[in-house]
Amino acid sequence: MKDLTTGRIGLSIFKFALPMLIGQMFQQLYTFVDQIIVGNFLGKEALAAVGASFPIIFTLIALVIGIASGGTIVISQFFGAKDFRMVKRAIDTVFIMLFIAAIILTAAGYPFIEQIFRLIQLPEELMDQGVAYLSVYIGGLVLFFGYNGVAAILRGLGDSITPLYFLILATVLNIGLDLLFIVVWGWGVEGAAWATLIAQGVAFLAAAIYLDRYHELINFNIRNFSFDRKVFRESMRIGLPTGLQHTFVSLGMLALMGIVNTFGTDVTAAYTAAGRLDSLAVIPAMVFAQALATYVGQNMGAGKLERVNRGLWTTFFMSSVVSVVMTAIVIIFKYPLMGWFTEDTTVIQIGGEYLTIVTSFYLIFTSMFIFGSVMRGAGDTLIPMFITLFALWFIRIPAAFALSREFGETGIWWSIPSGWTVGLVLTLIYYKMGRWKSKVVVKKVVPEAAAAPSRKK
Repeated sequence: MKDLTTGRIGLSIFKFALPMLIGQMFQQLYTFVDQIIVGNFLGKEALAAVGASFPIIFTLIALVIGIASGGTIVISQFFGAKDFRMVKRAIDTVFIMLFIAAIILTAAGYPFIEQIFRLIQLPEELMDQGVAYLSVYIGGLVLFFGYNGVAAILRGLGDSITPLYFLILATVLNIGLDLLFIVVWGWGVEGAAWATLIAQGVAFLAAAIYLDRYHELINFNIRNFSFDRKVFRESMRIGLPTGLQHTFVSLGMLALMGIVNTFGTDVTAAYTAAGRLDSLAVIPAMVFAQALATYVGQNMGAGKLERVNRGLWTTFFMSSVVSVVMTAIVIIFKYPLMGWFTEDTTVIQIGGEYLTIVTSFYLIFTSMFIFGSVMRGAGDTLIPMFITLFALWFIRIPAAFALSREFGETGIWWSIPSGWTVGLVLTLIYYKMGRWKSKVVVKKVVPEAAAAPSRKK
C-alpha cells in the first residue's frame, strides 16, 4: 500500500503511476496481440469482426465499471483518513457488487448478440465471426470483473505494483493461448476470446489466493464478506455519474461504429487496427490521470488541498511531455505500425490517415483527462459526466455523421479531436469554478482508526 499524502509530490505520483503504466501496456497487449494474430492468420474480415465487438462489450460493462470506480474512490479516501475498518468493509462491498453485476449482464446480454450487430450495421460477411467471438466473451464476464476488480481496489489502496505481477502473468498466458488456439488448433475468432478469458481467470485465481494469504485488508473468504449500505450509497453517488458517462460514451462508440461500418470491411478493419494503436498511445495520459485521481482522493481525505493543487500541475507537466513524444512516434511510424495487423495496402493507407489526424491532438486529450481526474478524485463526478456526454453526443457524433457525408471516412477521423477540444474547454471552466473541493466523502481524519491492522500470518 502507498500513502500519497506525504513525501515528494512528483516522485510519489511518478512511482505510483509507473507500475500502472507498465500494467496498462500489458493490459493492452491482450487485445493488441489478439488482433495482430487474428489479422495475420484469419484475415481482415476476422480483424474487422473482432474490432466491431469491443464497443458492444464496453457498452455492456460500462455502467458497472463506473460504479465500481466510485467504490475505489471511497476506498482511497477512507485509506487516506486511516479508517482501516471502513476500508475493509468498502472492499467487501465492491466485490459483492461486481459479482452480482457479472451474473446479471451475462444473462441479459447473451440472447441479443446478433440483434446488436445488426443495429450497428455490421457488414453481413462479418456477422458469423462477430457473433462467435462475442458469445464466448460475454460468457466469461464474471472472470473479467473479478480480475479487474482486484486491480482497481489495490490501486485505491495505493498499491500499483502487485496488480502488475498478475497482469504480466495474464498477458504472457494470453499470448501463448492465442497462438495455440488460433495458429495450432485453428479455432478461429473464438480462440482469441477463449484465450483472453482463460488468461484472466487464471490471473484472478492466482491473485485471490495470494492476497487472501498475505494482504492485511483483502480477504476472499465469502463467509466473512460484509455488505455496507453506506459504502454502497456513496459508491453509487460517486460512481453512478461515471458509470452513466461510461455507458453513454460506449453507446456513442457504438453509434460511431455504425457510421464506420457503412463504409465497408476495409474501413472497419482500418478503424479497428488504428484504434488499437491509438488506444496504446494514449495509455500514458490515462494512467497519469488514474494515478492523480487516487492521489487527490487520499489528499482530500487527509485535508491537504494545497498538496492536491501542486500534484495537478506536476502531473500535467509529466503527462504532456509523454504525449508529445507519443505523437511524434505514431506519426513517423504509422504505416509500419499498421503493417503489424495486416498486409492489405488499402487498410494500411486508411489507418495511416486516421493516425495522422487523431494523433496530432493527443496533448488536448491529455489535458482533458488530467483536469477531469482531479474532480473525480475529489468525488465530484456529475458535472464531468455531463461535459463528456455533451462533447460526445452534441459535437463528436453529429460531426462524424455530417463530415462523413461530405468527406467520407476522413470526416469521422476529424470528429474525434473536435470532441476532445470542446471537452477540454468545458472541463477547464468547471475546474476554475472550484465546486469540486466540497465533494469529498471523508471530511477529516478519524483519530481512533489511525492504527493500521497487523498483517495476516
